[in-house]
Amino acid sequence: MKLLNVYDDRDDAESAATKLTGSKRLASERDATTVIYNLFGIPSWGNFHRLGMYNLDELKSLLERRAQWGTADYARHTEIVAALKTVAKNFGIEVPPHWIV
Repeated sequence: MKLLNVYDDRDDAESAATKLTGSKRLASERDATTVIYNLFGIPSWGNFHRLGMYNLDELKSLLERRAQWGTADYARHTEIVAALKTVAKNFGIEVPPHWIV
């Protein structure tokens, strides 16, 4: 398990934890007057998508209308894929080839 996200609100953190598949753990940390909630889980694209991270919803929408892409769509796709390659490297997972076009 790896740290997937950090939340300021306990309800948000607990809600996010229910969306994950596989092993998961929610841990709180206190600093003088602030509490943060660390969400640990299995790093997978499915879990990231369920958490609404890394523009995966936008990528899905782009890929569904790939045949009608304009210049702006190509540019946005390139930005998202570049970010996903960094995420993949950091978490030791692969970007699915059909996302890269």
